This record gives sequence, C-alpha cells and structure tokens, in this order.
Amino acid sequence: MADPDTPERTAELTERLAAVRARLAAACRSAGRDPAEVSLLAVTKTVPPADVATLIDLGLAEFAENRAQELAAKVADVSAARPGAEPRWHFVGGLQRNKVRTVLPWVTCIQSVDSPRLARAIDREVGRLRGGGERDAPLPVLVQYSVDGDPARGGVPGDGLDELADLVAELPGLELAGLMAVAPLGREAGASFAAIAAAAGRVRERHPAARTLSAGMSGDLEIAVDHGSTVVRVGTALVGDRRITSE
Repeated sequence: MADPDTPERTAELTERLAAVRARLAAACRSAGRDPAEVSLLAVTKTVPPADVATLIDLGLAEFAENRAQELAAKVADVSAARPGAEPRWHFVGGLQRNKVRTVLPWVTCIQSVDSPRLARAIDREVGRLRGGGERDAPLPVLVQYSVDGDPARGGVPGDGLDELADLVAELPGLELAGLMAVAPLGREAGASFAAIAAAAGRVRERHPAARTLSAGMSGDLEIAVDHGSTVVRVGTALVGDRRITSE
C-alpha cells in the first residue's frame, strides 16, 4: 500500500473509490432503487488524516470515526490540511457518556445511541452548547439496533427499541433521524438484514420523519441496499487495511 499524501496513494484511493461507487450503483440497479437514495459514508477510523484530505479532494464529504479522541485529533488535522473544506463527521462507535463532550463539538450525527442514559447525556450536552450559543439546533442521532441482542457489540435489542426511539424523539436536544445496525458475523446475512429492515420499519411507523437506515459495510453493502439501507458505511474497501495508532 502506498504511503499517504503521495501520487501513488492518491491513485490508489481514486481507484478504490471508483470501485465502491460502481458497486453501489450496481446494487441500486439490482434493487430497483435510485442511486441518489443511498449515500456513501467513508469510515476513516485509524487511517491518516492525509487520506481523508485526499478523499475530500475526490469529492467525498461524509466521514465516520468510532473513537472520541481520534475524532477530535483528526478533525483538527484535516481542517489544517483542507481549511476551505467542510466535511461532515459521524460518530459510529460505542460512546461512553464521559466522552460525549469530546465528540459533540465536531459531529453532525451520532449513529450509535443505544441506551436511555446515553441519549440523556447527549441531550444535556447539546442543551449546554445551545445555552452558550455554540449550537443552534438539535443533534441528529440514530438509534443503534442489535440484531442478536449481544451487549458486547452494542445496540439496543428489539424489546427496547420502541422505548428508546420514543425517548430520543422526545428529548429537545436530539433529532431522531433513524436507525443504525451492524449485521453480526456468523449469522445468515439475509436474515440479519431482514431483521434490520423490519426494525427500521417499526421506528418509521412510530416516527415517520426517521427515514435514515445506516446499514451495510464493505463486505455486505449489496444486500444492505437490497433491504432498504440509505447509508452504507465503507472502510476497508475504500481505504484498504492500513491502520495507524492514534492514542
């Protein structure tokens, strides 16, 4: 793999991005969907800020991180590298309540709200920022749904989904934008994405404006699109296996 911020790496990312976009377009055609209905979210956890800057140059605007400290540092580095750009950052990992203040100044969406306590902690911090004039609108969030109920992977199980979605919709600092889920490994993908689609449908029935379904990654984006995903979160297929330490 080429080093970041080199012509070779730019060529590699250009090729990878074209391949991902081609897969996404083909998936939409196969599902009979308009490609404009499905957005590409670049998962840039543990990759260098230079790669994010290159992807911005290539036309991407939506990026996702899953660690609070890495997000804050990367936002600063990318802003320095591309001062005129306005990338939109999503948080997609497990979020501890004591890290909410670290994340909130930078994110446009938190996709991993999986408990009432976390929802209330985010709402309180949004209220603090709005009171200080640092924020002027509620924060869009997604409720993270757990397909198999395994707490190690995060997400709210099916029997708590309605309650959590209702709470998020009621909190003044939050905007319920929809649902996020990860299809668990070792489970038949079709069944997992059917369950995810059904859960998203439940949320939309109770909250019609919650239209976003963030589901599907590098290995399963086609089946996710077939089951109604509106956001695919792609990391490895887009940036490769490169990993850096960013403590």
